[in-house]
Amino acid sequence: MKLFTAGVATESNTFAPMPTGLDDYTVFRGAPPEERPTSFTQPFLVWRRLAAARGFDVVTSLGASAPPAGPTVRRVWEDFRDEILQDLRRAMPVDGVLLNLHGAMVADGYDDCEGDILARVRAIVGPTVPVGAELDPHCHVTPLMIEQATALVLYKEFPHTDFAARAEDLFRLVVDAAERRTRPHMALWDCRMLGSYFTTLQPMKGFVDDVKALEGRDGVLSISPVHGFPYGDVPGNGTKMLVITDARPVEGARLAETLGLRWIALRGRTHPPMLTVAEAVERARRVPGRPVVAADVADNPGGGFPGDSTVVLRALVELGVTDCAFATIWDPVAVTFARAAGAGTRLRMRIGGKAGLLSGHPLDLDVTVAAVTDDLYQRYAGVGSSLGPAARVTAGGIDIVLASRRNQVRSPDVFSGLGLDPLRTKLLVVKSTNHFRAEFEKIAAEILYVAPPDVFSAVPFTRIPRPKWPLDPDAFADLEAAGLVPPGGPRTDRAPD
Repeated sequence: MKLFTAGVATESNTFAPMPTGLDDYTVFRGAPPEERPTSFTQPFLVWRRLAAARGFDVVTSLGASAPPAGPTVRRVWEDFRDEILQDLRRAMPVDGVLLNLHGAMVADGYDDCEGDILARVRAIVGPTVPVGAELDPHCHVTPLMIEQATALVLYKEFPHTDFAARAEDLFRLVVDAAERRTRPHMALWDCRMLGSYFTTLQPMKGFVDDVKALEGRDGVLSISPVHGFPYGDVPGNGTKMLVITDARPVEGARLAETLGLRWIALRGRTHPPMLTVAEAVERARRVPGRPVVAADVADNPGGGFPGDSTVVLRALVELGVTDCAFATIWDPVAVTFARAAGAGTRLRMRIGGKAGLLSGHPLDLDVTVAAVTDDLYQRYAGVGSSLGPAARVTAGGIDIVLASRRNQVRSPDVFSGLGLDPLRTKLLVVKSTNHFRAEFEKIAAEILYVAPPDVFSAVPFTRIPRPKWPLDPDAFADLEAAGLVPPGGPRTDRAPD
C-alpha cells in the first residue's frame, strides 16, 4: 500500500492586523525533522512509524505551518497548495491520502483553504481513494470539507495534548477504508454557537469523556466535537458535532444531533470565570501558596492576536504589583535593544503597543536587563516551540519576558529559560487562553483567567451564519419551545467575590 502525506496549517484570525506571509511559515519537504518535534510535525512522524510497521510505502510532500495571525497571502497559499498537488500527481497511483491541516485557515480570496485543497486532492485521486485530514478543533468544518473528505479527525482536548493519538485514529480510518474493511460516512450537526470549551474542566471534561466512550460501539468510528474558531469571520464558523459511522448515515446524523443538543445545554458553563486584573491580583494575594498563574486571555497569540498588548501589564504596573513575572510581550525591537545592552544594564525602554488598536499604548518603563538568550524554547506535551531571541527585563517588582517570535505561552520554560525560578514567584501572568494549563497546572497553587466579561461582544462579525449564541440570545427559541434544550440561564463569566 502507498500512502501520500502533506499539510499546510495555520489558524487565521480575520480581524488580526498581521498578514501571514511566506517568512512566517516553517517548511519541510520529504521526511519531517525528528529533532525538536512540534504539534505540526508529530502527526507526520506517527504516520511514518505506523506505515513502516505494516510495510507500507509513504510519500511525503510539503509540510508548512505558521503561528496564528491574519489571513495568509494569496500567492503563498496557492504556491503551497499547488506544490502538494503536483507531488500527488507524480506519486499516483496512491491507496490513501493523509493531510495535516488546521481547519481555520483563510487566505486572500479563499475562505476555506482546507475545503479547497481537499476538493483538488479528490479530483486527482478519484472517488474511491480514501482522503483523510487531521484538524484542530478550533476550526470551520464546512460542507465542502465533508463532501470531499473520507474522514476528518479533530483533537479532542483543549489544551491540545492529543495530536499524536488523533493521528493514529486517522491512520486507522484511512487504512481500514483503503482495505475495504469500513465505509466511513460523516454526519455534521450545527450547534449554532460561538464559544470557548475548556476540556480540562467540568462540564466539558465529562462531555468529552462520554464522547470517547461512544467510539468503537454500534458502528461509530469517530466522534469530533468541533469547537469552532470564533475569530474567523467566514461562513463556516461555528460550533458543530461531527460523527463518523461505518455506513450508517441515519444513525450517525441522529447521534450528531443528540450530542449537539447536549452540548447546547452546557452553554454558558464551558469556561471558567473571567476576572479583571484587579480581581486577579486580589485573589492571588489570598492564595497561601505560590505561584498563582493568571492567563491574559484577550491577547493570546495562539488565537491570532498580536501578543504585544500592554493593557494587562500596564494595569499591573499601575496597581503597584510586585513579586510578579509576565510572559510574553512580542517586541522584536525591545529584544534587540536588551540584547545589545546586555545583562545588568539599566535603560529607559518602550515596550509593546505597536501592532494595532488592540495592542493598547506603548509602555515606557525604566528597566534593568536581567537576562538574554538566543533561543527561548518551551517544551509541552512531548513537543515544543521557540519564541526566538528573547530577554527578561525588570521594572519595579515585575519581571517582563520580551520575545522576538509570536507564540503563546505553554510552559514554565519561558521563565526558567531566562534564569527566573517560577516556583519562587507569587504571580505568573501568561498570554494564552488555555494551552498553558497542561504544563502550568503541575506547579500552580491556583489558576486564574483575566479577560473582559464577554469576549465576543465587541467583535464586528459580518459574515458568519446567524442566529448564533451568545450574539443572539434567542438562537435556540425553537429548540427550547420543543423541549429539546433547557432555557438559557444567566451568564457566569464573572467570578464571585
